[in-house]
Amino acid sequence: MKATARDLATKIRRNLFSTWYNVVITLTLSGVVAVVGTKALRWILIRAQWQVITTNFRVLMTGRYPKDEVWRIIVSILIVFTLAVITRIVRKQKKTDVYRWITVAWILSLPVITILLRGFGEDNNVLPGVKSEIWSGLMLTLVLAVIGITASFPLGILLALGRRSKLPVFRLVSTAYIELIRGVPLISVLFMSQLLLPLFLPPQIRLGTVVRALTGMTMFSAAYTAENIRGGLASVPKGQYEAARVLGLNSALVMILVVLPQALRAVIPALVGQFISLFKDTTLVVIVGLLDLLGIAKAVTGQVQFIGLHQELYCFVALVFFICCYSMSRASRRLEIALGVGNR
Repeated sequence: MKATARDLATKIRRNLFSTWYNVVITLTLSGVVAVVGTKALRWILIRAQWQVITTNFRVLMTGRYPKDEVWRIIVSILIVFTLAVITRIVRKQKKTDVYRWITVAWILSLPVITILLRGFGEDNNVLPGVKSEIWSGLMLTLVLAVIGITASFPLGILLALGRRSKLPVFRLVSTAYIELIRGVPLISVLFMSQLLLPLFLPPQIRLGTVVRALTGMTMFSAAYTAENIRGGLASVPKGQYEAARVLGLNSALVMILVVLPQALRAVIPALVGQFISLFKDTTLVVIVGLLDLLGIAKAVTGQVQFIGLHQELYCFVALVFFICCYSMSRASRRLEIALGVGNR
């Protein structure tokens, strides 16, 4: 115990008080943190009116989703939570033979959750239809982020492989798509998906606002994901290709079984950074008429009893985004440690 305290004191002295200017910097920053922290705590504990959050908590979480059907959202969350717990248990016990079934369960959970949230039709007594146009709040934010990430990842892989293809048609189309999408801001892609996408579809097909927004976000994220994956493919040594061919694998198996896993492993930090950026960019859908968590927060301030309470709402929204983004970052870090990224 004494040794530990002595080591801690030594580290503090070496890192914070080793020289006179380190002492000045440490004391100055400590004073700033103390002043700002004191004022922040006073505002949080005394002055802030948090009833704006407690009163509108359900609205912030589920938006305009029918109150009697909120149980569907709860069931969807339980499905994801259960799969996450099972996945962690299987990973700890290293039951590799179960990974296949866990992967299948995750893939099947997406259509199951989609059916739960959308329903079958307005006349259905079991799961009455809920139009996606009224989806809002944190629910809409998560739907946009999860589906956008899930859909853009395989599309990004195809674009990266297409850009490295020896066939000129695939290479030119993939390169043109990636450079075009990466050369314009996301908001322009969202407007394009809202206004121009219906012009390319048959008259009998009418996509909702949420689906069009998802299409634009998926297209945008896929272009950046493709470039990240292409960097990973370029980092794989040529000896890996040659060794795989010596084993008798054809080009497709070489890419799927040998090259692509190494490339994805190398770019995990970049991919997760892109997905976190996509999660935060979901707030831009308010410009095309959708009310995500931030949009609902702005709408709440329009209530007479809560006019002017912007700080409390924005702090709550910032906390939710921080928790989600930090969780993604921590999960990425655990995956990197498990795969030994940077160690071998």
